[in-house]
Parts: sequence; C-alpha cells; structure tokens
Amino acid sequence: MKQEFYDGTKILSMKDSNGKQPEVYIITTNRTAGKTTWFGRWFVKRFFEHNEKFCLLYRYSYEVADVANKFFNEIGRLFFPGWQMVGENRGRGIYQELFLVSANDEQKIPCGYALAINSADNIKKFSHVFADVERILFDEFQTESGRYADNEVQKFISIHTSIARGGGKMVRYVPVFMLSNAVSIINPYFVYLGITTRLKASTKFLKGDGFILENGFNKTASESQKLSAFNRAFSNSEYVKYSSENTYLNDNNAFIEKPAGRGKYIATIKYNGKNYSIWEFAENGIIYCDNTVDNSFPLKLSVGVNEHEINYIILSKNDFLISQLRFYFERGAVRFKDLLSKDAFLTLISYKYL
Repeated sequence: MKQEFYDGTKILSMKDSNGKQPEVYIITTNRTAGKTTWFGRWFVKRFFEHNEKFCLLYRYSYEVADVANKFFNEIGRLFFPGWQMVGENRGRGIYQELFLVSANDEQKIPCGYALAINSADNIKKFSHVFADVERILFDEFQTESGRYADNEVQKFISIHTSIARGGGKMVRYVPVFMLSNAVSIINPYFVYLGITTRLKASTKFLKGDGFILENGFNKTASESQKLSAFNRAFSNSEYVKYSSENTYLNDNNAFIEKPAGRGKYIATIKYNGKNYSIWEFAENGIIYCDNTVDNSFPLKLSVGVNEHEINYIILSKNDFLISQLRFYFERGAVRFKDLLSKDAFLTLISYKYL
C-alpha cells in the first residue's frame, strides 16, 4: 500500500472568510497522517532558506524541557541529515532558545524559541527577545484528557501579543499553526472561534475572520492503523476507532435530541460565560439541557468558581440537586440541545472545575 502523507501546501495558499491572509491556521486530521512532520520540516526549511526564526509553543513549562530533541529528532533524520538541534534555558528557565548545529561545524546557529502558554505572564517581560520570530507552531492544541491550562485561550492570545510586537511595528503579522488530532469539537479554541457550531463531518475547510481550519482525513494512515496487529487486538476500543478514523474522541452525539411533551424549568446554569437551562420532562422521566434560558428564574447555578457572581450559587459536592441529576444521567435519562449543552451539563455533575 502506497503511503500518502499530509501536505500543507493547499491551506497555505488559501484566504480567510474576508479574502485576506489568515493569521491562524488550524489543522486537524486522524492520527499518523504526517501533519506534524510536514510543518516541522517546513518551519526548518524556511529558516535555512530565508533565515526566518520560529517559535514552538507548548502548554506547560515542563514540556519545554528537551524540546529540541522532541521536535527535531525525526525531521532531522528524514530531511536534514548531518544536523542536530539543541536548546538552552533563558530567563531563568522561562523559555528556551533553540539552535541548529551542523556535524561539520560545531557553531550553533540560533533558529528560534520554545515557550509555554502557562508562562504567559512571565513571557511579557521578554517580548523584545521574540521580535525576530516569523511564525509559531502549536502542536497538540487539543488534549485527549480534556484538561487545559486555566484561562488557556486568554494566555494563548497574550503569548501571541508578546511575540507580535516589536521589530519597529506595533503589531507584526506572525501566523500561528495549530495542529492536533480530532479530539473534541468543544475544545476551548473551537468554542472561542465559533467553530463548534459550524463544523460538520463533511467539512474539509472552514473559514472565519482571520483564521482557516482544515478538517482532514488521511486514508492511508487510517488503513495502516487498521492493519496493525496491536490495533486489531483492541479493535473494540473507542480509542482505536478514534486513532484510525477522523472521529472526535470526546464527542458522543447520543442523546442530542429534544424530548416530546411539556417540560418544567428547573434551573439556569452558567458555564464558560454562557447560560444554559435545565428542564424536567416528568411524563417521560427525562432531564433536558438547552441553551434557551429564562433570566427571571430564581435558581441560578455556577458550574465553577470562575463563573460565580451575584445571584449565582456555587453547588457543593453533597448538593441534592446534583445527586439527582447524576442519578438521571447514569440511567440514560438526560437529553441535550447540542454538544455545548452536553458539555455544560457533564461538567456540572462531574465537578470538573470545582
């Protein structure tokens, strides 16, 4: 079977919804499609040919350690034989400066930096250092665990602002390339950009103001995964299915429907800055979560501490209502308007953010 790996040429040639050059490129595919390798090679190639430095972005500071080997080992072996990458801590370990070193010449050539989103506040102090960065790579921007840094999108924006200043300009054009496998359409970046409600299974490219998303599927990567003896042994695993197909690991469309009959309004819940309603359809024995709310209803619940404000109550772990909602959910008696409503409800009963 001939292997065909990912090629980012097409998305680089495309414009955003306003016909302008995007500054945020989002690429999701099934696993082992080759997107990380393609963009890693392209970043290094641009540096060699045009002296364009780059930034590698990670979520937590511990991920920055040994980043040179993690990023360069494979692409160095495949495309840049005779070269290696090394990293050195800077700013008391707040970031790393990256260097390329030739086997024929031990001189270190500075090529870029590695930063952590969770260090956004400290990165502000070194913004002048990154004035020569031309592009940013953020690999695995979606997490399979569903755990993200606190206020991650805000910190991500702060990092880009720190990098895009300087160079004699108030704001420079510094494109970000965000890569990941298809994990969850309710990840914070999709929600913030309005992608969650627009993305369909058939979508190949989705354009917005300043961004473009490629929702790709590599058939040969999928077939290779299916032929693996290990994956055949675990073929009934949802994770294996996710690895070989372009399905979202954390997204289950079951129970996305509105119950028949007349419902009774129970409460308003606030999650990620948005309000959702919880209804009881007593005749059907169903609880329903919707995004249409009655602002005059007195019982308003905060899903997490960050949502707490006047007239909203933070529920304790022993709260009777949560116990009742969990009782319904465990018996398959909960329905949802959409995946965002489902995420809000599941977070409420799991205390994920409390």
